[in-house]
Amino acid sequence: MKNVVPDSGGIMTLPLLALRGLIAMPGMHLDFEVGRKQSIAAVDEAVKHDRLLFIVAQRDLRVDHPAVEDLYAYGITASVRQVLKMPDGTLRVLVQGVSRARLIEVTQTEPYYSAVIETQQTPPAPTDSAKSEALVRMLREVFEDYAEYNPKMPQEIMMNVLAVDEPGQLADYIASNIPLKLENKQKILETLDPIKRLETLIVILHREIEILDIDRKIGRKVREQIEKNQREYYLSEQIKALQSELGEGKSTAVEAQEYADRIRKLGLAPEQADKLLKEAARLGRLHSNSPESAVVRTYLDTCLEIPWNVYTKDRHDLKASERILEADHYGLEKVKERILEFLAVRMIAPDFKGQILCLVGPPGVGKTSIAQSVARAMRKKFVRLSLGGVRDEAEIRGHRKTYIGAMPGRIISALQRAGSLNPVLLLDEIDKLGDDYRGDPAAALLEVLDPEQNKAFYDHYVEIPVDLSQVLFITTANSADDIPRPLLDRMDVIEIGSYTQEEKKQIALRHLFPKQLARHGLNRRKLVLTEDAVDRLIESYTREAGVRNLERRIAELCRKAARGIVGGQVKRLQITPDKLEDLLGPARYHKDALPDEDQVGIATGLAYTATGGEILFVEAGSMEGSGHLELTGSLGDVMKESARAALSYIRSRVYDLGIEPDFYKTKDIHIHVPEGAIPKDGPSAGVTITTALVSELTRCPVRRNVAMTGEITLRGRVLPVGGLREKAMAAYKAGITTVLIPRDNAAELSEIDEAVRKALTFVPVKDMDEVLTLALCPRGDALRQRQSDAVSALPALCPEPAGERKSPFLAQ
Repeated sequence: MKNVVPDSGGIMTLPLLALRGLIAMPGMHLDFEVGRKQSIAAVDEAVKHDRLLFIVAQRDLRVDHPAVEDLYAYGITASVRQVLKMPDGTLRVLVQGVSRARLIEVTQTEPYYSAVIETQQTPPAPTDSAKSEALVRMLREVFEDYAEYNPKMPQEIMMNVLAVDEPGQLADYIASNIPLKLENKQKILETLDPIKRLETLIVILHREIEILDIDRKIGRKVREQIEKNQREYYLSEQIKALQSELGEGKSTAVEAQEYADRIRKLGLAPEQADKLLKEAARLGRLHSNSPESAVVRTYLDTCLEIPWNVYTKDRHDLKASERILEADHYGLEKVKERILEFLAVRMIAPDFKGQILCLVGPPGVGKTSIAQSVARAMRKKFVRLSLGGVRDEAEIRGHRKTYIGAMPGRIISALQRAGSLNPVLLLDEIDKLGDDYRGDPAAALLEVLDPEQNKAFYDHYVEIPVDLSQVLFITTANSADDIPRPLLDRMDVIEIGSYTQEEKKQIALRHLFPKQLARHGLNRRKLVLTEDAVDRLIESYTREAGVRNLERRIAELCRKAARGIVGGQVKRLQITPDKLEDLLGPARYHKDALPDEDQVGIATGLAYTATGGEILFVEAGSMEGSGHLELTGSLGDVMKESARAALSYIRSRVYDLGIEPDFYKTKDIHIHVPEGAIPKDGPSAGVTITTALVSELTRCPVRRNVAMTGEITLRGRVLPVGGLREKAMAAYKAGITTVLIPRDNAAELSEIDEAVRKALTFVPVKDMDEVLTLALCPRGDALRQRQSDAVSALPALCPEPAGERKSPFLAQ
């Protein structure tokens, strides 16, 4: 019989070879034995002509002479590569699949099967499409999972799977090299579309993985069930015999039983109780002097110290809470109002989650004491946990108990100290967290502070879930900018600013002085501190945002008084301002002295530091040179950029400002900020630097009673800044009368203390034209008239009448 050479999608007649339990795939090699007469004749016929066969699988393996209905509708055309005759008369045949084909009819059955078939053209797969690439990746991942259940899978197959990129070929290769059901392999063969073929194989492999996983679990359970009783019996008898020989068998068994009784009394969840009971039973099987028994004993003691199911009863009395806050803290009205709102919500909705307070403010302003007051107001236990310098994730999650010296994390230790599962837990200095090769503590705190996750907090040492959902977490930080962003997103920030002088004085008289009197064994009959002395203490012996150093100075006065009383030198000491220098030495700080007169090239700026607000003098000088810009005073990168931006702005406005156009070529510019030993940086000095430079280049003095803050753009626009409350406080202390602020910060004026608002005149400005008009003093007849809107913003700044005010810039 003459065979027709197949073309794409053509009709042809070929010898038919029916296989039992085997499916051949296009492009794959298949090695099998042929024993039936018709099959041997079909192979011989193929070898005589073009070596092509039509190979199709039988539906039923038991049929020796299959009819058309016993064969699948789809098979493959295959090329015979090798034929070996075996001694028993059978053939060993090696074929390679060529293409998919559909069986149309069987034309003869003797001496071999002959069939009319139609070869199937497989549509090309779009290898560059996202869906195709995604399915190929998914198939490889699923195949890797499948290979884990078959450890004897040849490495060659794994490498080929990674090497094949064509989707249809990859599906055929995997299907032909793994043991799938005949029906599943036939389904792959009959799927012509490569993309659908990938999807079909992925579904089949997922099903196979589920079956293999269940099979493995069943096998393991069966083996464990068979061996469990025998193993436990043998081990327990062996341990008893050894302990009996040593005469100490009874002690560990009794100890283990005591632990088990204590565990059952805790009323734990099954998951928690089972774990602890297993450890107690394990202790009973160990020798009392073995190192492992000490590890288990320590573990059980630690777990039993956790206050399981112990909760204190909260006080739901908002008026009492308000009285406590008022008694403990002077001022901080907005902070106390925010905390009372927080407590009110807790009282109305005790199960409300997600409120984690973060108290942000400079050192010494009372962040920790506020948290203590919250605990006292709610009658909760209070525990403080310092996070400053913590770099090891195990500090939060604990160490695994297999390590030597293992211990639980700080969260579990805090609960043990509190004695309840609903304390107020203060996470102090959360902005000082670090990270290194030992892990990221901030990432570990995410689970602690997330109300959706902390219901089952998992400590590496305890190894059983602990419910933290009833803990009231309060965190503190000096700066919100240093708090890791994921943690900050979970917290409600409450800003605590610097204290005014009046607030510091009242805090000292109402809280700090009585506290130090009691601590040093004194009373008001033996030591008197006048209000004037407190004012002098604040001005000359402390410089801070809070009251920590003020308390130290009061404590020092109490020590001096105690020594004088005990030594018999005095019976009663009244401290007035003139006695402070004798007791504490010369004044350590002096009020920032403003210039005696308006000066050229010196502008007063305002800065915000970790200890509160400060005034900052910026000096600018110019001399003959080649246009060199010198920056000194320990300036950071941001302030250096502000200086360069200021110089560029001035160069772009030389004609408006009355400055020589080529000054940047003929003059060297030097910008200096005094106190060079102190590093300075921040995005709020641009306005001050620009004003000082313009004053120097135009020789117009800067008003000495005007301070300013804000950053500038190259076009002269004034940008908003932060820390306005603290900066205003610094200006108030320094005796400034007028403060220039960015217009966008005007809404924050309501947050500034009333005493400061009354003492200072705040002028919002939008650009440098307004700043220079307000900050520079007019001089001489050569000054040009400025815009009327800028002039109208000068109430009481200049002695001359408003109609005669001139521009602060020199005319050309």
